[in-house]
Amino acid sequence: MRILLVEDNDTLAEGLSTILRGSGYAVDVVSDGMSAEAVAAAQNFDLIILDLNLPEMDGLDVLRSIRARQNQAAVIILTARGTPEERVRGLDLGADDYLTKPFDISELEARIRVLLRRQAGLRSSRVDFGGLTFDLTSRTFSAAGRPVDIPSRELALLELLFMRAGKVVSKDAIIGSLTGFDDDLSANAIEQYVSRLRRRLQSHGLTVKTARGIGYYLDAAAQEA
Repeated sequence: MRILLVEDNDTLAEGLSTILRGSGYAVDVVSDGMSAEAVAAAQNFDLIILDLNLPEMDGLDVLRSIRARQNQAAVIILTARGTPEERVRGLDLGADDYLTKPFDISELEARIRVLLRRQAGLRSSRVDFGGLTFDLTSRTFSAAGRPVDIPSRELALLELLFMRAGKVVSKDAIIGSLTGFDDDLSANAIEQYVSRLRRRLQSHGLTVKTARGIGYYLDAAAQEA
């Protein structure tokens, strides 16, 4: 899952992005409102964490611009501005959640999980498909109650396909979701991760199928089409 963090406090931005990347998210960071508006218009994000007190362009104006473009990314406002009027205004402009500073990182992570779950149309934090169970809270996979060990990049790919099980995910969408600005992930690399993932899923009644010329999708059939 790809997150845009808009925060002008360098220390907070660095610490928060490090924690989120450690949790397996792809995170891009910008420090001013105009950059946030431009990046959000040019790239696809699952979630935007948005400060309000930003240089060059206020966060609420950024939010207004994002929603005017019909951008469907989930937005969490993360700010020191916490009056009831500010909260109402932010939510009315299209924010999905509002959290004031100082904040607890575990609460922020929980709110992120809730929004990503909502985006996927899920009510439970546990998703079952084929022989696997995905726990959104711990972001781990298990089979028959036993953890399934999957390397981080393949795990991120499986999570993306799992959350959209049965739906085709394009190669461009996979690259965009799994990488940040500083990452270099080619279509050929995606094919290699898919190949490795197929081998790991064989014993769990799942496979990654190819929609030729489009992308990939997760299927509960044990055999390739």
